Amino acid sequence: MYKRKEMYMGSSEDKSQKILLYSGMLKLVNKSGVGQAVRHQKQALEQAGVPFTMDKKDDYDVVHINTIFPDSFIMSKCAKRKGKKVVYHAHSTMEDFRNSFIGSNLFAPLFKRWITHCYNSGDVIITPTEYSKDLLKSYGLKPPIVSLSNGIDTEFFKKTTEARERFRKKYNLSDDKKVIISVGHYIKRKGILDFIELAKRMPEYEFFWFGYTNLNMIQPKIRKAITKAPANLHFPGYVNRSEIRDAYCGSDLFLFLTYEETEGIVLLEALAAKIPVLVRDIPIYSKLKDGEVVYKANRLEDFHRKIVKIIKGDLPDITENGYKIAKERDLKVIGKRLKEIYQY
Repeated sequence: MYKRKEMYMGSSEDKSQKILLYSGMLKLVNKSGVGQAVRHQKQALEQAGVPFTMDKKDDYDVVHINTIFPDSFIMSKCAKRKGKKVVYHAHSTMEDFRNSFIGSNLFAPLFKRWITHCYNSGDVIITPTEYSKDLLKSYGLKPPIVSLSNGIDTEFFKKTTEARERFRKKYNLSDDKKVIISVGHYIKRKGILDFIELAKRMPEYEFFWFGYTNLNMIQPKIRKAITKAPANLHFPGYVNRSEIRDAYCGSDLFLFLTYEETEGIVLLEALAAKIPVLVRDIPIYSKLKDGEVVYKANRLEDFHRKIVKIIKGDLPDITENGYKIAKERDLKVIGKRLKEIYQY
């Protein structure tokens, strides 16, 4: 028996370049947005009929690099020496590195220098949004930068009654119990302290924070807040995509309190599931108009007020508008665009 390589071969008439999706040390970021983005790329390329491999020993024409570890930089240099094209995916910026793990603010300038070094080794840079593209331009990067969403599988995240029932049954929630969820690491940048505070102020609702971070890696203040969270706040940890899909479908509001993002795949997931969304009013979401696609707030008092209005139905239902945004970023669309970028 031989070990099957993870590769999509395409049709016999497919003249597309063969892509190496390189994600060195993927296990370290598998439960993050980067890991999710890699899974999206695989699915998008399959749907677009683009041949790809995950094995660096295979032959390939273009290497698409997703991580910023030293082995990824080495891979970029090796590919260049072989005359291969290098597409570097810029998932990270100095801005979203800040306020994450212990010591991240101290090392942020060094992090910026390193990712600049990595991204400059590519022939073209992909980044999820125009916002992150503008940030990267300010770094003085040399290769051309293209903005392309990480995409969303709108069919998978489609809202269903069955998904809602599974979620409610698993967490023993009555059908009339109001539930607010968020997804992310236990880090300050994601707004977890504000989420905990709002749960304290609103004991009549159930709050769920999906995701996990080793408590030894987070700031003591956050660790203490988590351990002393109120009874109506639950931390199920990291769950698979089927369970998180059920959580979107079974909840009444997706509350995204992040202070900084390059895109926010979980936001797209929530929009695809047609769940009401309330986000922090930050620059990256400036094109999502308040009250048209999502609802926005900044101060805790404003979040509190809007949560109540959304839950009670006192604000218009705008979930169909949000769904349209998700459909524009469906993986079928992303796969076709990736195919074009590989031709650069």
